[in-house]
Amino acid sequence: MPSVTSLSDAVEAQLSSALTATLPETVGDPLLRRSDRADFQANGILALAKKEKANPRELATRVVSRVTTGDVIKDIEVSGPGFLNITLTDRAIIANLAERYADETNRLGVPLAPHPGTTVIDYAQPNVAKEMHVGHLRSAVIGDALVQMLEFTGENVVRRHHIGDWGTQFGMLIQYLDEHPHELDHKDAEASGEEAMSNLNRLYKAARQLFDSDEEFKTRARRRVVDLQAGDPHTLATWQRFVDESKIYFFSVFEKLDLEVRDADIVGESGYNEMLAETCRLLEESGVAVRSEGALCVFFDDIKGPDGNPVPLIVQKSDGGFGYAATDLSAIRDRVFRLKASTLLYVVDARQALHFRMVFETARRAGWLGDDVTAQQLAFGTVLGKDGKPFKTREGETVRLVDLLDEAIERASAVVREKAKDLSEAEIAERGAQVGIGAVKYADLSTSASRDYKFDLDQMVSLHGDTSVYLQYAYARIRSMLRKAGDVRPAAHPELELHAAERALGLHVDAFAATVTEAAAEYAPHRLAAYLYELASLFTTFYDKCPVIKPEPPRDIAENRLFLSDLTARTLHTGMTLLGIRTPERL
Repeated sequence: MPSVTSLSDAVEAQLSSALTATLPETVGDPLLRRSDRADFQANGILALAKKEKANPRELATRVVSRVTTGDVIKDIEVSGPGFLNITLTDRAIIANLAERYADETNRLGVPLAPHPGTTVIDYAQPNVAKEMHVGHLRSAVIGDALVQMLEFTGENVVRRHHIGDWGTQFGMLIQYLDEHPHELDHKDAEASGEEAMSNLNRLYKAARQLFDSDEEFKTRARRRVVDLQAGDPHTLATWQRFVDESKIYFFSVFEKLDLEVRDADIVGESGYNEMLAETCRLLEESGVAVRSEGALCVFFDDIKGPDGNPVPLIVQKSDGGFGYAATDLSAIRDRVFRLKASTLLYVVDARQALHFRMVFETARRAGWLGDDVTAQQLAFGTVLGKDGKPFKTREGETVRLVDLLDEAIERASAVVREKAKDLSEAEIAERGAQVGIGAVKYADLSTSASRDYKFDLDQMVSLHGDTSVYLQYAYARIRSMLRKAGDVRPAAHPELELHAAERALGLHVDAFAATVTEAAAEYAPHRLAAYLYELASLFTTFYDKCPVIKPEPPRDIAENRLFLSDLTARTLHTGMTLLGIRTPERL
């Protein structure tokens, strides 16, 4: 079934036709937007009049005379210097929403991209043998929402988790495990994520202590790094144990965060090892990179240090070792030439902005990024505590991500238990996890990615204000209403006159398709979150002003209001799903 034309598109088409009829030689944009003075306001005639050296109010009057009213547009009037205030018919609102309601694809009018590309999204990048902390939260949550939104709009998305699984520290860890072979053994056959991390933490601390205190061990550890880079089979096998052990832990945390992370999508730093030497050779032969004091560097005229000297991107160190730049440039080559990506998106901390700016420019100079391939870092801000400072424990240490999630679930479970009337303990635990994790995700996603935000669990799990709990509660309330409606079922009645609250809700539901399309194109989950919060708020007003079940309205009005309610619930559910947040049927 083709996508449903939105009301705004239908109005815009009529205005564009009227503009063309008025000024046949001119192409003009009506600049239509929602308004508090009418259903829509069109501001485009002001710019058009300036271009044509015409009186804007007179031009607006001429355009209005060519607009047909009665079907979609109920009334159109000229306001101020040449604005157009447009009111729609009640029939058009309900008839349009009924088309969306009947769409068997359940896309709610969201169109598929006519010419989809392939986007590789690099997100959720933990480090092997290290605990995930609060700093890993935003990349995972924002990246997952972008995956869902882009896939829903038809883009071919390739997920990539560029985990830190290579480097000098592994020489120390591998050597220590070789000398203490039972340090990663598990008590149980099925290792939990917590046990895996506990073993890794214990081993890391012991290895670090020995490395710092025993020169002979330090020498052996450094030799082990050489063995690892040379591909020694035994060393690689031990390294693989660390990777596998870490994945047990990663998957347990991502599962708690309600994210799907697939093993096939995890391609860490080690995945590009065989490309590093060739990447350096190509850069040097093309003149993009040059040798400076033994290192292979790329210089930029506009990037200088405090001393005024150029700051280079070091691709290969003077000792022959490869840095992060070589890995990231090799990853670009792989994603562009093997995966055929048209867009590379990196959901990475804003503090790495300079690094990615240099890497992208190097790739452009080398010809790996061009007009047909774009690369962008979606730089995100910092998670702050209530005091507005970077989020730390009372002892000043970085907050473990699993502790933060556990506390969110605990707080949410307390809220659910307080409100629950007939839920079992198992149901309370399930809802508590859905509400708690949803609260954490929504607090992140409702803030523009580039901004810092305060992590305040008291506010996050509140039933009031801009929280996921408020949205989840609105959804659960609608589902409860539908269950209590008896034999009255949702049905659209375009012939009815609508209450102001019904009109406002219906017009906002109509904007869902445009919001999803724009939010996906702009990589802006916060725009979808803002839309959903307003949707829940408008439903609350509708619920208070327009009786659905008690006091019982006439059947056709009840059916129409149930129809509006059910379509609102479907929109909330779809939108929340795109943000990675569950919508419990009961709270």
